[in-house]
Amino acid sequence: MPDPFSKCRVPQEIAGLVAPGVYPFYLPVEERPGGGEVVVGGRRVLMAGSNDYLALSDDPRLKEAGADALRRFGAGNSGSRVLNGTLVLHQRLEQELAEFLGHEAAMVVSTGYQANLSLGALFGPRDVLLADRHIHASLLDAARLGQARLRRFRHNDMAQLGALLETVGPDDGVLVLTEGMFSVGGDLCDLPGIAKLAARHGARVVIDSAHDAGLLGAGGRGAAEHYGLQPAVDVQTVTFSKCFGTLGGAVAGPRPVIDYLRHSARAALFSASLPPACTAAALAALHIIRTEPERRQAALTAAERLRSGLVALGFAIPPGGTPTVSLQVGDALECGRFWAGLLDEGVFGNVMLPPGVPEGKALIRLSVTAAHTGAQVDRVLGAVAAVAGRLGTLTRH
Repeated sequence: MPDPFSKCRVPQEIAGLVAPGVYPFYLPVEERPGGGEVVVGGRRVLMAGSNDYLALSDDPRLKEAGADALRRFGAGNSGSRVLNGTLVLHQRLEQELAEFLGHEAAMVVSTGYQANLSLGALFGPRDVLLADRHIHASLLDAARLGQARLRRFRHNDMAQLGALLETVGPDDGVLVLTEGMFSVGGDLCDLPGIAKLAARHGARVVIDSAHDAGLLGAGGRGAAEHYGLQPAVDVQTVTFSKCFGTLGGAVAGPRPVIDYLRHSARAALFSASLPPACTAAALAALHIIRTEPERRQAALTAAERLRSGLVALGFAIPPGGTPTVSLQVGDALECGRFWAGLLDEGVFGNVMLPPGVPEGKALIRLSVTAAHTGAQVDRVLGAVAAVAGRLGTLTRH
């Protein structure tokens, strides 16, 4: 009889990073002094791997709101939302978030991953789910939890999406699933194309705005506002761990849909509710997002400096203007060496390996925030140039 634990081995391409001393994962941060920097291994380095695009996680107003809620309500709620875990803070956040995003209602849950898992309840056995190939793992898990027939279209390929829509039967419900801003490359979905096709075929549009809500659009409402297409999005998920600077997530959409999810989405029904401190911090962040557009502008200015600088170095960076970029390396070990070289230069980036990216497509993911000055962005560019030059990476771009 085989041992069911025999499969429990670290993937070889990850294990192969340990002996050379370039293992890039689970590196503990010892302090966060602010100003876009962290302390790792006793050294103060520039954080160029954070999703805290608006630099709100260290904002004194979020800290005070969280501390006040902690004192008033305690460290946790000891129950699910549906039973005893709902606070007035949750209801207030839901109301303000729905209004902000332009939806009738919202359901706050404990993580962004959980918000996406909750979507599984929408994917029924008589539905067809058409999903972009670059969607996040949490959305794929939601598809697996649901009972809809899943079909994938090539990333932002509207011709293939249109062809798939043509194959859907008249008795099938159809949903198109995508991200507003994709988490690895930082590029945007082709929402104009999706909205046009969805309207033609009577499909519903579901968008994960984890990385774009708070950052894009005139009011910070995300990719849909950026394109002027908020009414085209039927259901929208957000996470509070990016622009909102804390933890948690939400699903927003028509009130009947949200009421249905409150009583049918197992990921939300059977999980303890978002702690008071995180809920209050998310509320404070929402108020800042609505009233301080200069934070978005600072993040996008830093993003443009990073992107244009990488292009000048010879990297193939797709257009988009968002704060996240990917440097294609390919080989996992070389990617680990690139990461270690950046850290030696005082820059903390991210390594992305399969299954987060396709096989043979290992990459370095860099991001900047509103806290980064122009001089700090130039430090990132200088570090990239130095490491890429030593490893010969620039000669392949």
